[in-house]
Amino acid sequence: MEGTKKPLVLASVMLAMFVSAVEATIVSTAMPSIAAELGGFSKYSWVFSAYLLMSTVTVLLYGKLSDIFGRKRIFAVGMLLFLLGSLLCGLANSIDELIFYRFIQGMGAGAVMPIATTIVGDIYSREERAKIQGYLSSVWGISAVTGPAIGGILVVTIGWEYVFWINLPLGIISLLGVLLFLKEPVNTKKPVIDYKGAALLTAALSTMLYLLVEGGVSFDWFSTKSLILLTASILFFVLFIWAERKAVDPMMPFEIWRNKTIFYANLVSLTNGVILIAISSYLPTYVTGVMEQPAAIAGFTLTAMSVGWPLAAFFSGRLLLKIGYFKTSIAGGAFLLIGSLLFVLMQPGFGPLWAAMSSFSIGLGMGLTSTVFIVAIQAAVSYEQRGSATASNMFMRNLGSTIGVALLGSILNSSLLRYFADSGQNYSLSAINDLLSADARAGIQVESLRFLQQALAESLQHVYLVTAFFALLSFILIFGLRGKKGVKSRVK
Repeated sequence: MEGTKKPLVLASVMLAMFVSAVEATIVSTAMPSIAAELGGFSKYSWVFSAYLLMSTVTVLLYGKLSDIFGRKRIFAVGMLLFLLGSLLCGLANSIDELIFYRFIQGMGAGAVMPIATTIVGDIYSREERAKIQGYLSSVWGISAVTGPAIGGILVVTIGWEYVFWINLPLGIISLLGVLLFLKEPVNTKKPVIDYKGAALLTAALSTMLYLLVEGGVSFDWFSTKSLILLTASILFFVLFIWAERKAVDPMMPFEIWRNKTIFYANLVSLTNGVILIAISSYLPTYVTGVMEQPAAIAGFTLTAMSVGWPLAAFFSGRLLLKIGYFKTSIAGGAFLLIGSLLFVLMQPGFGPLWAAMSSFSIGLGMGLTSTVFIVAIQAAVSYEQRGSATASNMFMRNLGSTIGVALLGSILNSSLLRYFADSGQNYSLSAINDLLSADARAGIQVESLRFLQQALAESLQHVYLVTAFFALLSFILIFGLRGKKGVKSRVK
């Protein structure tokens, strides 16, 4: 784009990626401490679900709005909402307040990552994107390396509130950089906003999320309430698809899904979203509650994933230029499968080093696949559809994470309750809160402590078994990209 100061815009986008990276890891590291202070372990997954629900619902709408009104305006709206939510999260006095503020934060987050990625797709050529997107993924991962460590330090020094407030200065600098240095073409397109589609998608995801989070905990899976929620969710999804096909300018243009590259890349992103949230949400719980490690060590096990991610992303841009989309993606899928199997085999006595090694393998897989998918999708569409196409991929990964955190949270809670019942012990889910703090653990009798830790370890192993299933599914779906060549061959 003429007049755009590319280096400064790229630096601003990198800061936006940093904010997203910190959000993805630093909150997970702090959650055991937050749950220990605010209580409500049964609502643990809702802290993630609230954020993911709103970011998933809004990502498609933001993508479409950015095609209509331009990247700068929508990026600004999203970043301001994200920063407001971050401020309020740090002021929360209860788990319910935190969940509500996470809705606001997620509402803004739906714009930050996809539009930042789209901006790079706009200002660089197709061949340049392969390297630049690799750099972006690397920066995302490298910055995420500091997230868990900073999170652990903040929690044990000045308090968990600052894991949210650290977003504020960085987000403001990123926002100013994009507003000042990005020059966009004048858009004469008449705005047509698909509010009906947005409302129906919100209703569909909300009912599905409530069913997945509370099913098997607040009500039985095979109850009338479950059937009503499932029916309502399916109905809203059907109505959403119907509305999108009728819309003049739909938020989800289904014609782009006819492209084989977009179709399979988005499906794999869906499964990868489940894997990502499973590790980032529940690994700190395992390391803190079962292995009895402090928050800083729990953070460093996640840091291993953040090391593997940029390392693989740095090479993925070069690999897809040489060996193509398919082979690069297959390598990433293999690392995801290996990492998930290592988590299945993990035992409490293996220590945090095993957890870090498993996390590192997942990071390698994510780094290889994420860069390839963005470059492939942006190369498959025109400028006018690039925002929607990029958002569709972000939507699918967010949807996977939304489904994953709800489904896996339900599996964890129901597994714990079943373990308590089968053992004849009258514990509730709130008993797990005491495992997440060293001071609280010190007050538990040794026999009770070992029982609760065994319950948590076995229940989390169920979570990792489901994660391994999605990793296998991801690996199989990647074969749909077979035959896709490198970027150079497309440019020529």
